[in-house]
Amino acid sequence: MAPTDREPTIEVVVARLGKPHGLRGEVTVDVRTDEPERRFVVGTVLRAQAPRGGTFAHRTLTVARARWHQQVLLLAFEELPDRTAAEAARGVVLHADVPADERPEDPEEFYDHQLVGLAVHDVDGTELGVVTGITHGAQDLLQIRALDGRATLVPFVAALVPEVDLDAGRVVVADRPGLVAPLED
Repeated sequence: MAPTDREPTIEVVVARLGKPHGLRGEVTVDVRTDEPERRFVVGTVLRAQAPRGGTFAHRTLTVARARWHQQVLLLAFEELPDRTAAEAARGVVLHADVPADERPEDPEEFYDHQLVGLAVHDVDGTELGVVTGITHGAQDLLQIRALDGRATLVPFVAALVPEVDLDAGRVVVADRPGLVAPLED
């Protein structure tokens, strides 16, 4: 479902464009969404952000084609008609507007904006802090501001984060000494 003018939306990063593929303007894509089939539908308009320190001629790109080639997503955009234009797009980050209340199809997955601001509790119910962000990499990490103001990182894995309850506005962390709560002297 596409957002309407009345629905509140949130902007999410969905991809970073890579090198050109072929001569007709296709580019390889570093996918930054778990749902590429929802984000790269033909006709979808995505906001284009130039790479750091760079420039890019277009503020938006419109998906013209999407296909998988040897486990790599290839996208073609109406605004990039040839290899030269595709090369100029290398490193561009793409953003999509999604309805603020949209949830991923998999109930065990979450959008970053759903997690930021959630209260953090330990398994006994003691409040530990608040989620301030998510760090993505080989292992996703919850950024947590502890009650004493320290910034901490918790690997976002079931063993350490056994429960996320969006409706209750909280996450449960199986805290270990020094993970969120400070080490005792």
